[in-house]
Amino acid sequence: MKVAVACDHAGFPLKDTVLDTIRMAGHEVLDLGTDSTASVDYPDFAEKLGRVIQRGEADRGVVICGSGVGAAVAVNKMLGLRAGLCHDTYSAHQCVEHDDVNVLALGGQIIGPEVAVEVVRAFLAAKFTGEERHVRRLNKVLAIERSEASRKQGA
Repeated sequence: MKVAVACDHAGFPLKDTVLDTIRMAGHEVLDLGTDSTASVDYPDFAEKLGRVIQRGEADRGVVICGSGVGAAVAVNKMLGLRAGLCHDTYSAHQCVEHDDVNVLALGGQIIGPEVAVEVVRAFLAAKFTGEERHVRRLNKVLAIERSEASRKQGA
């Protein structure tokens, strides 16, 4: 699997841990920056990651900002993307298994490197179950997305 990683300045200190974890799990990684703690805007990096996934250049992504909230919100505005903000292993695998989440959002100022390693591993190892109830619910989410996209085009 190819996994894109992007962060803002607040997520930068956790980025190398995430990159190493992905590589050690046997996946290819695409580092989209940022490359320092110099202040940048998280929406720019969240969008960059989202576009890579939309174009099929990566299968999943990990986006990191200070709390993880802003980056998750930004990614979730993009068509075809579903970001889950996870700071525990249960949420990290469950969001993929039940909701087919393709982007993990992390708060670089919320969790430390040891927990981040476990959360990223859980996210990467998880697969969408395809169970009828999860497919039904995902289809409802996708219908909302399509409806919103149509509404915006008609506006």
